[in-house]
Amino acid sequence: MNTEILNETDAEVDLDEVVALTEYLGSALHMHPGAELAVTMVDSAAMSELHVTWMDLEGPTDVMSFPMDQLHRGEPGTPTEGQMGDIIICPEVAGAQARAAGHSTMDEILLLTVHGFLHLLGYDHGQPEEREEMFALQRHLLLTFFAARYDGRTDIPTPTEV
Repeated sequence: MNTEILNETDAEVDLDEVVALTEYLGSALHMHPGAELAVTMVDSAAMSELHVTWMDLEGPTDVMSFPMDQLHRGEPGTPTEGQMGDIIICPEVAGAQARAAGHSTMDEILLLTVHGFLHLLGYDHGQPEEREEMFALQRHLLLTFFAARYDGRTDIPTPTEV
Protein backbone atom coordinates (compact mmCIF):
# COMPACT_ATOMS: atom_id res chain seq x y z
CA MET A 1 0.00 0.00 0.00
CA ASN A 2 1.30 3.41 -0.84
CA THR A 3 -0.28 5.68 1.76
CA GLU A 4 0.13 9.43 1.66
CA ILE A 5 -0.79 10.86 5.04
CA LEU A 6 -1.26 14.46 6.11
CA ASN A 7 -2.27 16.12 9.34
CA GLU A 8 -3.63 19.58 8.56
CA THR A 9 -4.69 20.12 12.20
CA ASP A 10 -3.03 20.88 15.52
CA ALA A 11 -4.28 17.53 16.87
CA GLU A 12 -1.68 15.01 17.93
CA VAL A 13 -2.24 11.98 15.72
CA ASP A 14 0.11 9.00 15.49
CA LEU A 15 0.44 9.03 11.72
CA ASP A 16 2.79 6.03 11.76
CA GLU A 17 0.05 3.97 13.42
CA VAL A 18 -2.46 5.04 10.76
CA VAL A 19 -0.02 4.02 8.02
CA ALA A 20 0.62 0.67 9.75
CA LEU A 21 -3.14 0.10 9.80
CA THR A 22 -3.57 0.97 6.11
CA GLU A 23 -0.75 -1.41 5.21
CA TYR A 24 -2.43 -4.13 7.25
CA LEU A 25 -5.79 -3.44 5.60
CA GLY A 26 -4.22 -3.50 2.15
CA SER A 27 -2.68 -6.88 2.85
CA ALA A 28 -5.76 -8.35 4.55
CA LEU A 29 -8.07 -7.22 1.75
CA HIS A 30 -5.70 -8.26 -1.03
CA MET A 31 -4.81 -4.87 -2.42
CA HIS A 32 -1.79 -4.62 -4.70
CA PRO A 33 1.30 -3.30 -2.87
CA GLY A 34 1.30 -0.38 -5.32
CA ALA A 35 -2.32 0.61 -4.63
CA GLU A 36 -2.48 4.27 -3.68
CA LEU A 37 -4.37 5.84 -0.79
CA ALA A 38 -4.42 9.27 0.83
CA VAL A 39 -5.48 9.87 4.43
CA THR A 40 -5.86 13.46 5.61
CA MET A 41 -6.73 14.85 9.04
CA VAL A 42 -8.70 18.10 8.81
CA ASP A 43 -10.23 20.52 11.29
CA SER A 44 -13.97 20.83 11.86
CA ALA A 45 -14.30 23.89 9.61
CA ALA A 46 -12.75 22.07 6.64
CA MET A 47 -14.81 18.95 7.34
CA SER A 48 -18.01 21.04 7.58
CA GLU A 49 -17.25 22.51 4.18
CA LEU A 50 -16.69 19.06 2.66
CA HIS A 51 -19.81 17.71 4.35
CA VAL A 52 -22.09 20.40 2.97
CA THR A 53 -20.45 20.35 -0.49
CA TRP A 54 -20.59 16.58 -1.01
CA MET A 55 -23.45 15.40 1.21
CA ASP A 56 -25.56 18.58 1.52
CA LEU A 57 -25.44 18.13 5.31
CA GLU A 58 -24.54 20.87 7.76
CA GLY A 59 -21.77 20.59 10.33
CA PRO A 60 -18.67 18.45 10.56
CA THR A 61 -18.73 14.67 10.37
CA ASP A 62 -16.18 12.13 11.53
CA VAL A 63 -14.98 10.60 8.27
CA MET A 64 -15.60 10.97 4.55
CA SER A 65 -14.33 8.77 1.73
CA PHE A 66 -13.73 9.80 -1.85
CA PRO A 67 -13.09 6.78 -4.11
CA MET A 68 -11.00 7.23 -7.25
CA ASP A 69 -10.96 4.05 -9.34
CA GLN A 70 -14.06 2.37 -7.80
CA LEU A 71 -11.93 -0.53 -6.60
CA HIS A 72 -13.15 -3.65 -4.84
CA ARG A 73 -11.52 -6.07 -2.46
CA GLY A 74 -9.04 -8.37 -4.15
CA GLU A 75 -8.73 -12.13 -3.93
CA PRO A 76 -5.77 -14.23 -2.75
CA GLY A 77 -3.35 -14.36 -5.67
CA THR A 78 -5.27 -11.63 -7.52
CA PRO A 79 -4.65 -8.34 -5.74
CA THR A 80 -6.60 -5.27 -6.77
CA GLU A 81 -4.51 -2.51 -8.37
CA GLY A 82 -5.23 1.19 -8.72
CA GLN A 83 -5.88 4.40 -6.87
CA MET A 84 -8.16 3.83 -3.92
CA GLY A 85 -8.88 7.49 -3.25
CA ASP A 86 -9.00 9.69 -0.17
CA ILE A 87 -10.07 9.23 3.42
CA ILE A 88 -10.70 12.49 5.28
CA ILE A 89 -10.90 12.33 9.09
CA CYS A 90 -11.76 15.05 11.58
CA PRO A 91 -9.83 14.42 14.84
CA GLU A 92 -12.03 16.91 16.70
CA VAL A 93 -15.19 14.93 15.93
CA ALA A 94 -13.30 11.68 16.51
CA GLY A 95 -12.28 12.96 19.97
CA ALA A 96 -15.87 13.73 20.96
CA GLN A 97 -17.01 10.29 19.77
CA ALA A 98 -14.12 8.61 21.59
CA ARG A 99 -15.02 10.32 24.88
CA ALA A 100 -18.67 9.21 24.48
CA ALA A 101 -17.57 5.63 23.72
CA GLY A 102 -14.99 5.50 26.50
CA HIS A 103 -11.85 4.95 24.44
CA SER A 104 -8.96 7.04 23.13
CA THR A 105 -9.13 9.50 20.27
CA MET A 106 -6.41 7.51 18.50
CA ASP A 107 -8.49 4.32 18.72
CA GLU A 108 -11.41 6.24 17.22
CA ILE A 109 -9.21 7.57 14.41
CA LEU A 110 -8.10 4.00 13.65
CA LEU A 111 -11.73 2.84 13.63
CA LEU A 112 -12.61 5.67 11.23
CA THR A 113 -9.66 4.73 9.02
CA VAL A 114 -10.99 1.17 8.67
CA HIS A 115 -14.49 2.53 8.03
CA GLY A 116 -13.27 4.91 5.35
CA PHE A 117 -11.07 2.22 3.76
CA LEU A 118 -14.05 -0.13 3.44
CA HIS A 119 -16.15 2.64 1.87
CA LEU A 120 -13.39 3.10 -0.73
CA LEU A 121 -13.80 -0.58 -1.62
CA GLY A 122 -17.54 -0.23 -2.18
CA TYR A 123 -18.83 -1.32 1.23
CA ASP A 124 -21.82 0.60 2.53
CA HIS A 125 -24.20 0.55 5.48
CA GLY A 126 -27.39 2.03 4.07
CA GLN A 127 -29.34 -1.23 4.27
CA PRO A 128 -29.44 -3.59 7.29
CA GLU A 129 -27.70 -6.44 5.42
CA GLU A 130 -24.98 -4.11 4.14
CA ARG A 131 -24.53 -2.63 7.61
CA GLU A 132 -24.15 -6.06 9.18
CA GLU A 133 -21.56 -7.14 6.61
CA MET A 134 -19.55 -3.91 6.70
CA PHE A 135 -19.54 -3.50 10.48
CA ALA A 136 -18.64 -7.17 11.09
CA LEU A 137 -15.69 -6.87 8.71
CA GLN A 138 -14.70 -3.51 10.21
CA ARG A 139 -14.75 -4.99 13.72
CA HIS A 140 -12.76 -8.07 12.64
CA LEU A 141 -10.09 -6.05 10.87
CA LEU A 142 -9.65 -3.58 13.70
CA LEU A 143 -9.53 -6.25 16.39
CA THR A 144 -6.98 -8.38 14.53
CA PHE A 145 -4.85 -5.29 13.95
CA PHE A 146 -5.04 -4.32 17.64
CA ALA A 147 -4.32 -7.88 18.77
CA ALA A 148 -1.11 -8.01 16.75
CA ARG A 149 -0.01 -4.48 17.69
CA TYR A 150 -0.67 -4.80 21.40
CA ASP A 151 1.06 -8.15 21.59
CA GLY A 152 4.19 -6.11 20.89
CA ARG A 153 4.58 -7.50 17.41
CA THR A 154 5.77 -5.28 14.64
CA ASP A 155 5.04 -7.84 11.93
CA ILE A 156 1.27 -7.85 11.73
CA PRO A 157 0.09 -11.09 10.20
CA THR A 158 -2.38 -11.14 7.36
CA PRO A 159 -5.51 -12.99 8.42
CA THR A 160 -5.93 -16.15 6.37
CA GLU A 161 -9.61 -15.46 5.94
CA VAL A 162 -11.39 -12.16 6.47
